[in-house]
Amino acid sequence: MKEKMLTVAIIAGGLATRLHPITENIPKSLVEVAGKPFIQWQLENLKDQGINNVMVCVGHLGKMIIEFISSKNNFGLNINFSEDGPNLLGTGGSIKNASDYLGKDFFLLYGDSYLPVNFSDIQNSYFRQRKPGLMTILKNNNKWDKSNVIYEKGEILEYNKKVAKKKMQYIDFGLCILSKKTLKNYPSNSKFDIADVYESLSKKQQLGSYLVHTRFYEIGSLKGLKETESYFLSKEIL
Repeated sequence: MKEKMLTVAIIAGGLATRLHPITENIPKSLVEVAGKPFIQWQLENLKDQGINNVMVCVGHLGKMIIEFISSKNNFGLNINFSEDGPNLLGTGGSIKNASDYLGKDFFLLYGDSYLPVNFSDIQNSYFRQRKPGLMTILKNNNKWDKSNVIYEKGEILEYNKKVAKKKMQYIDFGLCILSKKTLKNYPSNSKFDIADVYESLSKKQQLGSYLVHTRFYEIGSLKGLKETESYFLSKEIL
């Protein structure tokens, strides 16, 4: 019997200040990349992966994202939306706000990342490792961005987004799986960073790992946007 894929939560609520002036009047998810709004690339990839259920967590200019996805009949997916409200909740607060609708375990994907990896393999690895969280990681050596993971002998020893350490050779690839219980001690309707959850889990040896060997693509910066567009254009040619 084919496995049931977990719900994917997409965090798409940030201000995207690094992409100004492009994102002064539209959310980052709707920035056009190689002829399509970026979130369309993400959702089409999720559908190709066998994902059925998606929760899009929106904040800044979120109504525009909702209207676009709804106008496309949700791309054949079961898509729901969670809105931060008048106060942006940050990546962690946004997920906490949506957690009652995500199920016991769920994927978490950043709204500016496109990840050419096999979601099914990652999900299977999560359940094999039996830890409350799993982070996909890439050996980075500060190439794509600042490395933030100490990984040795198949284990994540520490994830730290705020404090760089010499032993950090790996980076958060951009796709994680969390158990809902990892959020229970964080207050509702308050702002916090999901990186704090990952850091806490890593220091308790409760953050599983899945090592990937292909680069990620992101539109969080102008450089990343250009590289991601080139990637999509090369795919279209193929």
